[in-house]
Amino acid sequence: MTFPVVVSFQQMAPSAALRSRIRELAGRLERFSPSILRCRVWVERPTRRKQQGALHAVRIDVAVPDEHILVGHAHAADPAHEDPYVAVRDAFNAARRQLENYERRRRGEIKRHNGLAQPAPKPIRAARTPDTSMPRTPAARTGGNPRVMRAERTARR
Repeated sequence: MTFPVVVSFQQMAPSAALRSRIRELAGRLERFSPSILRCRVWVERPTRRKQQGALHAVRIDVAVPDEHILVGHAHAADPAHEDPYVAVRDAFNAARRQLENYERRRRGEIKRHNGLAQPAPKPIRAARTPDTSMPRTPAARTGGNPRVMRAERTARR
């Protein structure tokens, strides 16, 4: 591994085994992007006073040239994240996917649509303006109300 890895534990006791697992997973990221400059990892246990059911949140900041890849991985609905190892694994999987996308963009394998001109919209034909002095149909004159139209017909007889 050619880049520094900084691991921080927040609101939990530091674990040497978890720290070594994080370093191992960070070293694997180098296979997907050899241009990693730095990796920071925060493992946090929520402050709620629970003995069981406290889900771990993991944040990863990977610095690469011209960009920072940030992963904030906290699934409130996933009970598997009670185990910090599972939360770390899922966060590094998300970081790996983002690194793969970064490398594709860097190599030009992903098309960018920023500089492309959009096709010109079709011209709108000008509608004829109707004579507004007198509505042509009884429905237009009465607003389409059938009772009013019937009443007008009977009044004209």
